Amino acid sequence: MEDNVVLNEHNKQEFAPAHTAEHLLNGLVAQRFGCGRAFSAHVERKKSKLDYHLDRQMTAEEIASLEAEINRIIKEDVEVWTEFVTQDEVRSRFDMNRLPDDASETVRIVHIGNYDECLCVGKHVQRTGEIIGFRISSSRWENGVQRLVFRVDAK
Repeated sequence: MEDNVVLNEHNKQEFAPAHTAEHLLNGLVAQRFGCGRAFSAHVERKKSKLDYHLDRQMTAEEIASLEAEINRIIKEDVEVWTEFVTQDEVRSRFDMNRLPDDASETVRIVHIGNYDECLCVGKHVQRTGEIIGFRISSSRWENGVQRLVFRVDAK
């Protein structure tokens, strides 16, 4: 299927290490807190932020645990790979409401080892070891929204 793939045009030039780290953080937060992936994200080279709907503020220990787990996965140097499928094939696995109205019938799943999978057209590293380090530099909770600000170091 990859030879004939037609995806929507993508106008962003993500910093691949930060974008990959965003996937890891999103997957881990969704798994641990049952809140789904971030409803708002801004991913950049210098610093990035993700916002989640939560009914309480994350504790300092929970945030430190997220950071430690992501750094463990980075050190594990797991493969990041893609798969092209049709929307119908994955409708039951992903929130299709996040796709644009004019999304192509073919979608790309980005897999980070067994740790995360997400529909995405952006740039990613080939292995997590290309990210040298991950740090949650600040957090804020206000009116049911938990914001996590993170930074990455990359090769």
